[in-house]
Amino acid sequence: MSDILNTEHCMLCPRECGVNRNTNTGYCLAYSAPAVARAALHMWEEPCISGEGGSGAVFFAGCNMGCVFCQNIKISRGETGKPISEDRLTEIYLELADKGAHNINLVTADIYLPAIARTVTKAKDQGLKLPFILNTSSYIRPDALKAMDGLIDIYLADLKYIRDEDALRYSNARGYTDCAKLAIDEMVRQHPDCVFDAKGMLQKGVIVRHLLMPGMLIQAKMTVSYLYKKYGDRVYLSLMNQYTPNGHLEDFPELDRPVTDREYRSLIDHAVSLGITNAYIQEGDTSDTCFIPSFDLTGV
Repeated sequence: MSDILNTEHCMLCPRECGVNRNTNTGYCLAYSAPAVARAALHMWEEPCISGEGGSGAVFFAGCNMGCVFCQNIKISRGETGKPISEDRLTEIYLELADKGAHNINLVTADIYLPAIARTVTKAKDQGLKLPFILNTSSYIRPDALKAMDGLIDIYLADLKYIRDEDALRYSNARGYTDCAKLAIDEMVRQHPDCVFDAKGMLQKGVIVRHLLMPGMLIQAKMTVSYLYKKYGDRVYLSLMNQYTPNGHLEDFPELDRPVTDREYRSLIDHAVSLGITNAYIQEGDTSDTCFIPSFDLTGV
């Protein structure tokens, strides 16, 4: 296994804590053993991911970001989640497949890549044919992603910010923008084109998500412009309007509101004006807490 996946001196992400995660935690609040908060069919991803049967989503606890607006704060800051063995994690993949999942969706699994590499390999050796998805913030070192080449079939990646000052203020993630750009470059190197099956389900490729935040329309347009100029139609975009204030934004009043229909429509119009056709958009009232799953150890 690559040295980058060494949990005794963790250097997976740009924070480069260097802690021994067999005995301690770094910024991500995660030990080396995977901690899982929920494993179930999930219907609220992009249509080519959820399909009719649902995505087999495994929600991991802990996170190397620090987003003040986080919707999944109970798991991102380690308030819930059960440490499990790698054998049990492999079983979970197989159980989700038996339930009809279209894929295995590893949500915020960046911080557990050593365990992910071993369990995905084991599941594939046992005959699991479903695509594996790394659902990631993109705040990860490219050499860590290189170690996953051949194991991850789909990257469902964020590009949260186009300006580092925003990343530092709202996610305590210094250097996020440059790091995320390099990470996405590596994802696209591994999967330069999106491949769909006959039913329109994604089998290989990269989708980059951008969540429109209140008052950040200009930054969102800059993000879309960057992605299309860099990758063209090789990468699918997912432009999201589901931002929901989480009740913990006293120090960030500019974020304490949903985005407006007018803001979101302006972003979509910008994407259309660039000539973008490979993109997903959201319709209806998506800024609702009912779309946030219950992290109650279902399926764990």
